[in-house]
Amino acid sequence: MTAESQRTRTDVDKALLGHATYRSLGEQRLSPAEERFEKGRRTVGLFLAPIVTIVFLALPLNLQPQQQVLAGILLGVIVLWVSEAVPIPIGGLIGVALIVILQVAPADDVLANFGSSTVFTFIGAFILAQAMLKHGVARRFAFRILALPRVGQSTVGVIVAFGAVTCLLSAFVSNTATVAMLLPTAMGILSVIAKLLQDRGLVAEDFDPLRLRVGAALMLMLAYGASVGGLLTPVGSPPNLIGRGLIEEATGERISFAQWVAVAVPICLLMFVALAVVLLLINKPEIRRIDGVAEYVVEQRAALGPLSRAEKNTLIAFGVTVSLWILPGIVALVAGNDSAAYDAVSERLDEGIVAVFGASLLYLLPTDWGNREFTLRWRDAQQIDWGTILLFGTGIIFGALLADTGLARTLGEAVSSGLGLANVVTITVFAVLLAILVSETTSNTASAAVVVPIVIPIAVAAGVNPFVPALAATFAASFGFMLPVSTPQNAIVYGSGVVPITTMIRSGAAFDVIGAILIVVFLPVMVAVLGLGVV
Repeated sequence: MTAESQRTRTDVDKALLGHATYRSLGEQRLSPAEERFEKGRRTVGLFLAPIVTIVFLALPLNLQPQQQVLAGILLGVIVLWVSEAVPIPIGGLIGVALIVILQVAPADDVLANFGSSTVFTFIGAFILAQAMLKHGVARRFAFRILALPRVGQSTVGVIVAFGAVTCLLSAFVSNTATVAMLLPTAMGILSVIAKLLQDRGLVAEDFDPLRLRVGAALMLMLAYGASVGGLLTPVGSPPNLIGRGLIEEATGERISFAQWVAVAVPICLLMFVALAVVLLLINKPEIRRIDGVAEYVVEQRAALGPLSRAEKNTLIAFGVTVSLWILPGIVALVAGNDSAAYDAVSERLDEGIVAVFGASLLYLLPTDWGNREFTLRWRDAQQIDWGTILLFGTGIIFGALLADTGLARTLGEAVSSGLGLANVVTITVFAVLLAILVSETTSNTASAAVVVPIVIPIAVAAGVNPFVPALAATFAASFGFMLPVSTPQNAIVYGSGVVPITTMIRSGAAFDVIGAILIVVFLPVMVAVLGLGVV
């Protein structure tokens, strides 16, 4: 029997449901050239990470000891993340351990950041996604999207339409919640496309559906589309509210809901076009035309039959969660996001608490009361991607320490002084670049909280109105695209197992540059047109 005939047919659903963000070389199907590259990358990283850290710690820099140690550890961890010399979550945990061992901060202070609301959002969202995948709800949603007129005829149409839905939702629902609720549908769409490729003999019998370029494009559109859409309104993303509050405090000028939208719309539209074009060029789908998809969709939807009790329960839990996620945005539209009503609702309906509450419903809604069987079993929760949760927790720790130790402020002021920033253009460019750089290694929320307070005094010291540089930094804080820790939405799609770290870095680098250019060019123009920043 030949090796070809011994190949087993890939079970697409099983492969996507049992995904893994980090897989050893033996767990992947790689060509000889790919295997040589991966071995080299991981081997180099294993030795380079400690060397980079030790050399940096030995340099005679004019930094406080805590700041130099933190910077050295962070550089080593970034090398581990990029090279995947060890599983990416483990790289972060190594950094956390070194932070405590080398006395950057006490253990209790460091580990307290694992209690972040975002971490609990991940836990709840991943459990909900597990239920939607296990019981086929995600597949139903996927077929619903593919059945839309002209959308399902090509992979390009599917990806662009899905990105547009993501953008619009994330303008009113948090980016994290948007990606969390749409991830199962994206996985369902990928499953449909993967099976089409398999049925038509366009891939090997034992192909790996987690390595499809179309999957990477779809998932990155989901993450990046949410980042872009989150800029459309002040309530779309936490950095928006942080930056807007700091700008008002520094300048006395408050940006209204309508003014924010007017400034953001052209930047977001152009960025979305760039996303669609560049993502599809870098991650060219294996198939462009999805011929016969209409018949395929009709056939598969008929085969699904009526909703099962488990599907109904999953939809109830999902509906409750989404409704509670959306409610603060609705209140902001009706009463204003500076109203007492909005404050009361948003404080009570924290997105992390809502996520774990919704996930808990899956263990309360029965599918067989006689046998005390519920929608999910605990082993289903055990199968979620706990590695991504650990990874983002370590990212939050580094972000908090960058602010607490003063390292971010020290670096920002040193660069500002060295470059001799003296006018609004140079300070704005600096603000955008610094915000994107900080966002790449910490969350976008941490980036806004760290960078905007650095930029404002720099502008004031130079005799420049800080309005434009601070607003540019706020926008740029959401434009960290390269690493899973850059934004929660990056971490969530990385947790799907569909986007290799190298693909995220390659695609993200392009959008970092494009996003920076769009903000620097168009934001000052829109601010001037609307007559903002003149106080």
